[in-house]
Amino acid sequence: MSVQSFIPTIWEGKLLANYSKESITELITTKPMKIEGNKITFNRVGAGNVKDYDGTVSWDEVNTTPIELNMDQKKYFAFSVDDVDKVQAAGDLVDSYTAEEATKVKEEIDTFTLGFYTEAHADNVIGSDVEPVTLDVGSVYNYIVDLGTKLNKKKVPKANRFVIIESEVLGLLSKDSRFTANPTVLENGVVEGQKINGMQVVVSEELHSVGGVYKIMALHKSAVGFGKQIDKTEAMRLQNTFADGVRGLVVYGAEVLRPEGLAVLTAGIANQ
Repeated sequence: MSVQSFIPTIWEGKLLANYSKESITELITTKPMKIEGNKITFNRVGAGNVKDYDGTVSWDEVNTTPIELNMDQKKYFAFSVDDVDKVQAAGDLVDSYTAEEATKVKEEIDTFTLGFYTEAHADNVIGSDVEPVTLDVGSVYNYIVDLGTKLNKKKVPKANRFVIIESEVLGLLSKDSRFTANPTVLENGVVEGQKINGMQVVVSEELHSVGGVYKIMALHKSAVGFGKQIDKTEAMRLQNTFADGVRGLVVYGAEVLRPEGLAVLTAGIANQ
């Protein structure tokens, strides 16, 4: 065995490709304008004013406000391989080793970003941890419609809206005639062809839930900014075993850029 010909970019590329196929965070968030080291920068552009035309034009100064964020979340992966050189030379075998690690990274990151429901405006909230609403087959669709209406009231853009639900909620929706009875859920959680009040339905088990109380999170893509990178990937000979080791560090960060673009429902599910 040897790790002398280890090429980090091959392993990182496969890991990121597998991660992107499954990632909900990549789907529902805004990418940074710039990444420098562990710092990511987003630009928030202020809006100008529309005025009555009386023969003259006055110009508004539109400001771009940079929002800087440190990628302070750090997760590592480390696994053993019988022979790094052989796996790397086989090409497709790298997928089998990185797929599981990518799924674990995806779960950690999605749990982190879907926790930003607490940043929703007070008037963009339905129910609470103390007084959750109750969902059943007759009400679940209507409550999700209400979340979209709250985004409408804030004049959130119509395109690139998502509503994130748990599988239990998907089960209720599947019994409503306005939804499909046999939903197809893609690798990244998207329920194929299913929108409610203009919001693409996405399923995730990483949404916050405690004691049978669930969050349903509606948002526009511009509401949350997210950035990530693999800081370092390396291979080494392992002691006391006939195997090589591959390890890497993933750093990431996220921030609510437009809280008006978030709406949250807190609910329990009625006994069926």
